[in-house]
Amino acid sequence: MEIKEFDVVILGGGPAGFSAGIYASRGAVSTAIIDINMMGGQPSNYLELENYPGFAAIGGYDLMEKFEEHADKFGVNKFPMQEIENIDLISNPKIIKTKEFEFRAKSVILAMGAQPMKLGVPGEKEFVGRGVSYCAVCDGAFYKDKTVAVVGGGNAAVEEAMYLTKFAVKVYLVHRRDELRADKIVQERAFKNEKIEFVWNNVVKEIKGDSLVNSVVLENTKNGEQSELKTDGVFPYIGMRPNIELVNGQVEQDKGGFIVTDNTMQTSIEGVFAIGDIRTTPLRQVITAAADGAVGAVYAVKYIELLKEAQVKVK
Repeated sequence: MEIKEFDVVILGGGPAGFSAGIYASRGAVSTAIIDINMMGGQPSNYLELENYPGFAAIGGYDLMEKFEEHADKFGVNKFPMQEIENIDLISNPKIIKTKEFEFRAKSVILAMGAQPMKLGVPGEKEFVGRGVSYCAVCDGAFYKDKTVAVVGGGNAAVEEAMYLTKFAVKVYLVHRRDELRADKIVQERAFKNEKIEFVWNNVVKEIKGDSLVNSVVLENTKNGEQSELKTDGVFPYIGMRPNIELVNGQVEQDKGGFIVTDNTMQTSIEGVFAIGDIRTTPLRQVITAAADGAVGAVYAVKYIELLKEAQVKVK
């Protein structure tokens, strides 16, 4: 197995990872980005982004292509499509083993992202980007004067339902119980919003449509009766899951599994940083992921500089 040594290895080639790669490389340390898929992360699948500063509207793939070109300019090493077998963040150097290589790094930046929990019903996968969305902030404006359904009962679901009322003429909030889990103050605001209609004690069993979503099949959780609800869009908000499996238990995580960091993106392990959607954060957007990447990389470079200073003193 070929051994590759770098000062900084970044796990994840999305906006957080590329931003970290740019800042780390500009900090004059050898830098590599590893991804289990092609580079670009989740935004590569977004049809269009309208909330990234500097671009009134840009395709998600196009934006990430610009991120990648920027990283290439500074000589960031890229290793896409790597099947990762093991990650050891405790050892020094840190070790990441893939089918092809053994990467050794003085510092590791975790940028593997997170993914929305899926409903797991027929039609969900087929209509992603064509009526099924997991980001109201990203896609809400596409539903101006239309009807949408939000699924869930926590803070995220209720807050996103209220956000969608800025665009949609009606927002159905579908919840499996007869009361919300959201904070009381959030509930009170939603109950006062005339555009929101609550669909209690129901779960989504199927998402239907032609080229675009046009309805959802609901099932009553109390009597099992099914009904069909006309809607132009479906926004599931039943939770987020961090892509953390390969490093579970090595770093401190919150109750949702997200990595806990300080304001420098430092994790509970010295020399290991976490950025973007994988960490505990109040907002998961391309712009916040990129900002995290800048902060994490700057402090990873500082960490490496301290290591070098310590080695000089020992000599």
